[in-house]
Amino acid sequence: MSHIYPIATSAKAALSETAKIARTRYEAEALAEGQAIAALETEWLTPATDDLSEILEQVTASPAHGFVQNYEDAQGNTVLAITYWKVTKAKKAKPKPPPKPDPDSDHTDDLYFRSGRNKKPKKRKYVDPNQLDMFGEKES
Repeated sequence: MSHIYPIATSAKAALSETAKIARTRYEAEALAEGQAIAALETEWLTPATDDLSEILEQVTASPAHGFVQNYEDAQGNTVLAITYWKVTKAKKAKPKPPPKPDPDSDHTDDLYFRSGRNKKPKKRKYVDPNQLDMFGEKES
C-alpha cells in the first residue's frame, strides 16, 4: 500500500482539509490549481491530550493514508509527524535577458588558434643503438 499525502499550506491544514490528496508530485502539481508545490514537507506537532482524540478521528476519516505517524517524546506525550505536499504561491518566471556582447573583446583568435595549428613538431624518442630489437625484421 503506497502513501497518499494531502495538499496543504501547513500541517494543521493537512489534518483538516482532505479534499485534495496526491500520491506523486506530478499529481500534486496538477491538483494545486495555479499554486506551486514547494516540497514534500514533514512537520512535528505535539497536540494537547484533549485534542488528540479529535485529531486522530480526522486522520482516520481522511481519504489520505500513511501521512501521520505517532511517536512519544521523553515525557510520554504523543508527537505526530505529519507529511504533506506543501503549497506556495506560484512564482511567475521572468525571462532572463540575453547577455550583452562586450564590444572590446575580440574572440576571433580563439577560433583560429585554439586547436593548436602552430604547435612545434614533436621530437622523436631517442633509441639506444646498443639495444637489441626483438621484433625487428627477420634476417634471411
